[in-house]
Amino acid sequence: MSKRDYYEVLGVSKSAGEREIKKAYKKLAMKYHPDRTQGDKDMEEKFKEIQEAHEILTDDQKRAAYDQYGHAAFDQSRGGGHGGAADFGDIFGDVFGDIFGGGGGRGRQRARQGSDLRYNLELSLEEAVAGKEVEIRVPTLVECNSCDGSGAKKGTSAKTCSTCHGNGQVQMRQGFFAVQQTCPTCGGQGKVISDPCSPCRGQGRVEDTKTLSVKIPPGVDTGDRIRLTGEGEAGEKGAPTGDLYVQVHVKAHDIFERDGNNLYCEVPLSFVTAALGGEIEVPTLNGKVKLKVSPETQTGRMFRLRGKGVKSVRSNSTGDLMCKVVLETPVNLSNKQKELLSEFEKSMDGSTAKHRPKEQGFFDGVKKFFDDLT
Repeated sequence: MSKRDYYEVLGVSKSAGEREIKKAYKKLAMKYHPDRTQGDKDMEEKFKEIQEAHEILTDDQKRAAYDQYGHAAFDQSRGGGHGGAADFGDIFGDVFGDIFGGGGGRGRQRARQGSDLRYNLELSLEEAVAGKEVEIRVPTLVECNSCDGSGAKKGTSAKTCSTCHGNGQVQMRQGFFAVQQTCPTCGGQGKVISDPCSPCRGQGRVEDTKTLSVKIPPGVDTGDRIRLTGEGEAGEKGAPTGDLYVQVHVKAHDIFERDGNNLYCEVPLSFVTAALGGEIEVPTLNGKVKLKVSPETQTGRMFRLRGKGVKSVRSNSTGDLMCKVVLETPVNLSNKQKELLSEFEKSMDGSTAKHRPKEQGFFDGVKKFFDDLT
């Protein structure tokens, strides 16, 4: 009797993907499984045919051979029959295992990897800009030295679970349903520790505080993270260790504000220097520098000092320092100084538009506003 086309058996097209093929197989396998068909030989043969089609079409190499040569690619090695059929219990486990958590040996759970940790590190602006090496203490779970992380007492080892025979799963049957469940004896590990390590109580890890040296690169800013691979929590019973993430927070500065790689600051300016021009000292992170102020400078003007900002942590570019001058009104004046200022004010009578154009423009605008209302 000639075999049917495998694609026809599963009811899929020749261009069907693996996911579509598996979906069709599960649907048919549940319909024709012998536990449902109660010994019907024809249905049993139908199930074997479905299983064989699934086996071939979900293997890339076998599928390629079948697409090129058809059934002839496998007849010789299979002896012309439906060879290769697995036990019905295994197949049923595969069908339901994908739905309920895995079947057979594939359902065995691995020991959990250690958790990642986060450490919040606070830095001053100077430290963040220059970079430094800091020492931190991190409370965490580390590998138990007594058992080397195995969880078993020194000189002993874990043994294969007698309940699931190392599979980590047990099969529960209810009528024609077979459902895979985590083995209650070993918790899905496939092995049990009969003589656990005392210091770690069989967990393979203990609480401790690690002291680590962390190199902070120049230019970091609030929100940046530094990853220390393998410095997180130890995994269970020899599983991989998690990572430690050092989260940077830069404290507010008394003088500077940072925006990316640029720094901003306000610099007080006397009205005499603002009017006549001159040089003033302004602070930078590397000391004071001279800033030339042009005559007739108005309050709020921004001066840029190129290259006096922060060097980027991700490139060789360096930001600028932006200095905003703020005109400072003199205080605690003597009588003589007040007289001089009064004389100065009188000297500009009738010349407001010439000497204070913004003031003149403002009052002209106010006058026009009220004139328009009347």
